[in-house]
Amino acid sequence: MLSKFYVEEHIKRALMEDIGFGDITTENLAQESDYLTAELNTRSNGVLCGCDVFRLVFEVLSDKVEINFYFKDGDLIKKGDKIAEIKGPAKDLLMGERLALNYIQRMSGIATETRKYAQAIKPYHAKIVDTRKTTPNFRAFEKYSVQIGGGALHRFNLSDCAMIKDNHIKLAGSITKAVTTLREKISFTHKIEVECDTFEQVKEAVNIGADIIMLDNMDNKTMKEAVEYINGKAIIEASGNVNLETVNSIAACGVDIISSSAIVAKAPTLDLALDM
Repeated sequence: MLSKFYVEEHIKRALMEDIGFGDITTENLAQESDYLTAELNTRSNGVLCGCDVFRLVFEVLSDKVEINFYFKDGDLIKKGDKIAEIKGPAKDLLMGERLALNYIQRMSGIATETRKYAQAIKPYHAKIVDTRKTTPNFRAFEKYSVQIGGGALHRFNLSDCAMIKDNHIKLAGSITKAVTTLREKISFTHKIEVECDTFEQVKEAVNIGADIIMLDNMDNKTMKEAVEYINGKAIIEASGNVNLETVNSIAACGVDIISSSAIVAKAPTLDLALDM
């Protein structure tokens, strides 16, 4: 879950970026006595995500803004739905409008895209997960959105799990050397994942006892053979060439995890509007 203190600090930095030395339009037009009522409406179907973040933008600006949500994170919304009603000082609603929408539109877009992938791999046991291809300094929000959309989470950062990729294998000399060296140096609490491009690499990763084996850009036939060979000795992740057209056939290969950057990096923002 998103911690309030983390979100609040993020919002404050974003407001400083957006408002700068002041909103010269609003502050010169709005009087202290001016109040507005607004509706948060959706112009497209999707999964709602980011309600608390949206609310907190206005709470940071003023304690006089009142927001009443009619939906919650994870709810399916359809075009024309009134998501929330907002009342408060005109200057605060106008200054916070764009930032609040930026958060909730982006987060809802990711949740919506993730749900498409999660639905596409039913009834297989595989989980759809994100990657580290996230927006800098926005990862926590994007990962939260993936969860709300029905996805699971990959590692949060480089210190979360040891992942041996092709360049690490070149650096160490082999998968066996890389895994052995890491086991000697990292905490026992960390898992080791190995990215494998070939069936021979899969065999080596199994023999050295990797915790997670990533089948990277493999065709379905090779992937099925790898799943049979691994036979429960490691968690199996599939990655590469994952999209809505391919994800179901990948899940059918028997993998445990399907990682895709598309659910975040290629997710369109959901069309929401704040109508005053």
